Amino acid sequence: MTSSIEKAAQRLEQLRKAGAPMPGDGVPSEGFAAPGTLQPLTPTDSPAQDVAVDVPRSEPASKPGSKSVHIDLTALAAAGFVTPHAPRSATTDQFRVIKRPLLENATGKGASAVANGNLIMVTSSLPGEGKTFTAINLAMSLAMELNHTVMLVDADVARQSVMKTLGLQPAPGLLDLLLDDKIGLPDVLLRTNIDNFTLLPTGLPNPRATELLASDAMVALLNDMGKRYRDRIIVFDSPPLLLTTEARVLASHMGQVVIVVQAEKTLQSQVQYALSTIEACPIRLMVLNQVRSRGLDAYGYGYGHGFGYDQNAGEPRPAKAVA
Repeated sequence: MTSSIEKAAQRLEQLRKAGAPMPGDGVPSEGFAAPGTLQPLTPTDSPAQDVAVDVPRSEPASKPGSKSVHIDLTALAAAGFVTPHAPRSATTDQFRVIKRPLLENATGKGASAVANGNLIMVTSSLPGEGKTFTAINLAMSLAMELNHTVMLVDADVARQSVMKTLGLQPAPGLLDLLLDDKIGLPDVLLRTNIDNFTLLPTGLPNPRATELLASDAMVALLNDMGKRYRDRIIVFDSPPLLLTTEARVLASHMGQVVIVVQAEKTLQSQVQYALSTIEACPIRLMVLNQVRSRGLDAYGYGYGHGFGYDQNAGEPRPAKAVA
């Protein structure tokens, strides 16, 4: 056996001196792989077993990513909403007036700097006063401004009125962000067929929806949105103030709050109490909804808005008719 090994060694030495490539010399000969290495396959090679191959990694399937939705603008305009490129109307003019002080505060052009001025919450004292109508129209009107991007958040988790009003199906959104820290805002944000206008739906139904809206996770999300998206105006359609406590929690993190008051229905005492629950908010504004127009020169012809401005005041000022 020893003699055979010695002969093999002598043969290898002769081959080395003759210049033949040898195993371990750094350049393996074709069809011969050095120990511990993988032999590259040529087009004519046929692998005898599975070979590990690096492939690009794709994003996890659980992250849907930002997607687009189509809003029927014709149907929306027929229902009395503000829409881009629609003919001038009383509602369009009224919301031009309503949005102006909000826009100035959001962009730092107001009388004084407003913390989180780009976070605007639209609410009411009680249900049925027109807050969702106002939130959608306000967001639409703001999106029609040049150089401003608007996000409309459906934060009324009990009713999810924004998506229904816009004729859109429920989709992952706000509640999913609060439940799963692996989901980011871009994953659930919906692009629309309206320039500079995006939507954040309420999200999939959850029995703990109201608790989530008042949770620390929601507070952290609001702070993050206010800082990360300073160049974006974010409008929240929130629950009524006198029915739930989470709307009051939301208001404490907003730069501006718009309270919608239904004319000839909501009591003054109810409005005063609603205002007292959000005293922490630096700017509170009022929109008087469904005002009866008087005279042919009045806007609305049976439907109109009033607008009041209340900054750091305990009682509401009477809303003035828009002219």
